Amino acid sequence: MKNIMKKLLVSVLGVTVLAASSVSVSAVTIGFSQIGQESDWRTANTDDVCAAIENHEGWELVYSDGQQKQENQIQALNNFITQGVDYILFTGVVSSGWDEILAEVNENEIPLILLDRIPDCADKIDYAAAFGGDFPLEGRRQIQWVGEYMKAQGRDSEDVNVVIMEGTTGSDAQVGRTEGNLAALEDYPFLKVVEQNTGNFTRAEGQALMESWLKSVDDIDVLVAQNDDMALGAVDAIKAAGLVPGEDIIIVGCDSVKAAFEAIVAGEMNATIECTPLYGAFLVPTIEALEAGETFDKEIIHPEEGVFDAEGGIEVEGTVSVKAADVIDERVY
Repeated sequence: MKNIMKKLLVSVLGVTVLAASSVSVSAVTIGFSQIGQESDWRTANTDDVCAAIENHEGWELVYSDGQQKQENQIQALNNFITQGVDYILFTGVVSSGWDEILAEVNENEIPLILLDRIPDCADKIDYAAAFGGDFPLEGRRQIQWVGEYMKAQGRDSEDVNVVIMEGTTGSDAQVGRTEGNLAALEDYPFLKVVEQNTGNFTRAEGQALMESWLKSVDDIDVLVAQNDDMALGAVDAIKAAGLVPGEDIIIVGCDSVKAAFEAIVAGEMNATIECTPLYGAFLVPTIEALEAGETFDKEIIHPEEGVFDAEGGIEVEGTVSVKAADVIDERVY
């Protein structure tokens, strides 16, 4: 990661010198196909990427909100091709079904930059760069946090009933986090999954699913929600049922939006696993470098991310949790 960013920095300096020596700079048009606005994380991601492009001199943004529909995104990509944009930024609502349209992007020689969710045809297409969360790692960290927390509470000698609230079925984040969740469970045999279903990454569906589980499952000890919005929806359902979220049911989310930090400080959530939406700082030097003729390999760049909880000090894969209250004022989303 350090070598990649060093390469980007050197490239940026080169572009700056080139721009300074030019009499005029033609506009660079960038098409951005976003999946929609299903969560606080997605809103922060959209705002950060769009601002980074719009605030850059000589760059023009063509933005398309897919409204959670693959057909809308395919149409947007077709429109970008027709318009002859210089770059395409792409986040797919689901993992599959992109082979044909992305092949058309390649045929029209428009550099493609993958953001957040990586399509399952990535090994069959050409792309200029890719940035995304390490979703299997995030899923493992969720379960590891629960397992280590329960050990610290002396509850590893009993069966602990866990429900897993998954994201949008078939999305890269859902597939990866579920894979990570299930893999880590093998190391904590006392954690028993009693229900597993999708809340579609939205607060409303997270609340509805938790309401259903509270009626159908006799005992729920832990909720693992694959994003914070679903976790926050579940908090409302738990309170409505007369239970105390964060105590009667331990709640672990993912993404680390500020609302989750506030819930942790209030005692209504217990932990959140970070997945940063702030790609602008990586995206800008990447496009500048591409403009200067640089090329990158097909490595997916994963920003460094943390784990945050009520007390701090819990070891999970690759990091130690940080007390949310100590860093909440630093959160920008």
